[in-house]
Amino acid sequence: MALLCVPLVGASVDQMLQDRDKAKEGGADLVEFRVDYLKSFQPRQDLGVLLRDKKLPAIVTYRPKWDGGYAEVDDQTRLDALRAAIELGADYVDVEFKVAEDFIKSISGKKSEKQKVIVSSHNFEHTPPVEELTDIAAKVQATGADIVKVVTAAKDITDVSRLFRVLAHCQVPIIGLATGDRGVISRVLPSKFGGYLTYAALAAGKESADGQPTLKDMLNVYNFRQVGRETQIFGIIGKPVYHSKGPVLYNKAFSSVGLDAVYVHYLVDDLPHFVDVYSTPDFAGFSCTIPHKEIMCECCDEVDPVAKSIGAVNAIIRRNGKLYGYNTDYIGAISAIEDALRAANIQGNVPGGSPLAGKLFLVMGAGGAGKSLAYGAKQKGARIVVANRTYERAKQLAEAVGGQVIPLSELENFHPEDGMILANTTPVGMTPKTGVSLMPKHCMKRFTLVFDAIYTPIDTKLLVDAKDSGCIAVSGVEMFLRQAKGQYELYTDGAPAPVEVMREAVLSKK
Repeated sequence: MALLCVPLVGASVDQMLQDRDKAKEGGADLVEFRVDYLKSFQPRQDLGVLLRDKKLPAIVTYRPKWDGGYAEVDDQTRLDALRAAIELGADYVDVEFKVAEDFIKSISGKKSEKQKVIVSSHNFEHTPPVEELTDIAAKVQATGADIVKVVTAAKDITDVSRLFRVLAHCQVPIIGLATGDRGVISRVLPSKFGGYLTYAALAAGKESADGQPTLKDMLNVYNFRQVGRETQIFGIIGKPVYHSKGPVLYNKAFSSVGLDAVYVHYLVDDLPHFVDVYSTPDFAGFSCTIPHKEIMCECCDEVDPVAKSIGAVNAIIRRNGKLYGYNTDYIGAISAIEDALRAANIQGNVPGGSPLAGKLFLVMGAGGAGKSLAYGAKQKGARIVVANRTYERAKQLAEAVGGQVIPLSELENFHPEDGMILANTTPVGMTPKTGVSLMPKHCMKRFTLVFDAIYTPIDTKLLVDAKDSGCIAVSGVEMFLRQAKGQYELYTDGAPAPVEVMREAVLSKK
């Protein structure tokens, strides 16, 4: 299993020591003293203090500016400091590939067998092809490195797959990481593919590289300690995606029943390319959110008839080398709306039927979620009206469900009758751009119920305005939980979902 290292980036020795203690309390395996972050660094004196009382194993790194760090001293001075770190008992020192061979020769016979030299190769521009990465790793090893470290820039999430392949086939201890938001999975999944260690920031704002999750998230969101070689990987595909609570919900659920699986975020730009690259059995299933739900229909080998009718897929499972697409959104959203109407004793126009029957159902948005809501409401007997930023897309959806279409600009004046149902399926009002809404507050009195597919935040401006106006307000949390239950059962071949665990995970503010 990969080790979990917290880089310490304090500006003073005292701050680094305080942060080291916090890292130990937080569950880290080791720390990295990034001494190039120190405002004033006296090598022997400061290293003596930092390494005197080693509460955790320690890496000492003195990264130069020419290789992405902050040290502005000459290389001889830097390498002398690393030699001093070895003399003072550092467990590891991290040295750059460019100067590693001579440095390692200079310490021959001067370090114990337990002390290790990490040799780092950094590419801040891109991620090379597998063959080149393999060659780089071999050249790094040839310097005499005890541990090979290869860091690249992820311009696309598929770049990470090349690092995974190098990790999986390397015969020596190796660290392989990709920087940036598209490289986060490289930091979360090293134990799956054979990485020696990974880095996690002590807290937000204390990262030593772009894309580092926090220590707390690694342990409590991604279940880092439970990931191993046999772990199945699931995840949420989207853009944006890191607002999603999917990893919190599913990883709590998996852990609660002892399922060897992990759920991650996938920030995806090119969906067909992503699906093609991550095509091995390790990647067992996916959830799909904005803006990929419709395109996903074309990426699956087979699509469930309901999902095909809707024209959107939000759940994908891999079986026998094929991808099968489903839609659980429409069940989750429509059942949440129906239950809220029944709780308020509101009936439809068909005795014993759905409380949506005969209601005018206004859908804002014509993407994957909008299609799911429109389709589901139509099936329950509602009359559908669609409003969307792109009029032509709204028109296509309205025609598909036998409804009508209005431009977004006419929402404020749309008032054919009272007691309508309003459903927002656009990202307007979602974190981080909260406090906005497509529907003015003074229009709320026209609606009996207002639903928002957004669940971050739980109380969007749309829902706050609805509650203030006396409407029934249904949060996207309810849709999220119900569609997630359906996805969980797909992922686990029908095993019952631990619904209360999932609910607690979503509603938790931790």
